[in-house]
Order: sequence, then C-alpha cells, then structure tokens
Amino acid sequence: MNGKKPAEHRGNMKRLLLVEDNEMNRDMLTRRLERKGYEVTTAIDGIQGVQMARKEIPDLILMDINLPNIDGWEVTRIIKQTPETKHIPVIAVTSHAMASDRERSLEVGCDEYDTKPIDFYRLLTKIEMLLARKIETA
Repeated sequence: MNGKKPAEHRGNMKRLLLVEDNEMNRDMLTRRLERKGYEVTTAIDGIQGVQMARKEIPDLILMDINLPNIDGWEVTRIIKQTPETKHIPVIAVTSHAMASDRERSLEVGCDEYDTKPIDFYRLLTKIEMLLARKIETA
C-alpha cells in the first residue's frame, strides 16, 4: 500500500516525493519522515520520479542526484520546466559534496541542497523551511 492513506484521511498532512534508487536509504528516510507526520511516496529512478511528480503533485521533492536512467539534475530540470510541477520545491540529496555540485543543483532548479550521509535533523530543517516559504508565497 506504499504507506499512503486514503485521500479523505490525509487532512493537513504534507506529501513528500522521495526519488532515491538505494533501497536502504529510501526505507530509512521514508520511515523517519513518516514518524514526523509526512506522507511519503517514493520513486526508484529518474523516469519514475518525473511520472510520480506529475501524478502526485507533492508538496516537496527530495531528489537523489545519482539515479538510473535520468540523473536527478535532469529530472529536476524537467520538473521545473513543466507548468503543473514547476512550483514544487526540490531538495537535492547527494553524496556529491563539491561546491560545483551544489551550484549545479541550484542552476537546474533545486531549491536547496543536502549531502549524504544524511543528517536527518538538518534535512528536516530544510524541508520545514521550504514548506513554510511555500505557504507564505501561496
């Protein structure tokens, strides 16, 4: 059932899309985010990431950069060029820790950048900041 609750039970729960090909990372992050009250949908590669963003229209996307098929930079570029999804905040989550990787992530449309191994509370702070900013500009 992918941990999703029926639409009528969602209430004010924020929906996140996690695009991550590593099963261990995907499971760990999903569990921790769900414990914090988020509804998490997952995609295991770039193609599925684009499809799920269009289908689910999540409140925020966590985007791994090293993905099969299409890398996270290209997936973000596609999402940000699509009228229905361009407003969704995207956080690049990557093992790429070079300054140039951060710059490239921001150039393709990522709203924030975080490195692996994941510091969950730092990432959570970024998620909450972007969701709050989205509410303010709505």
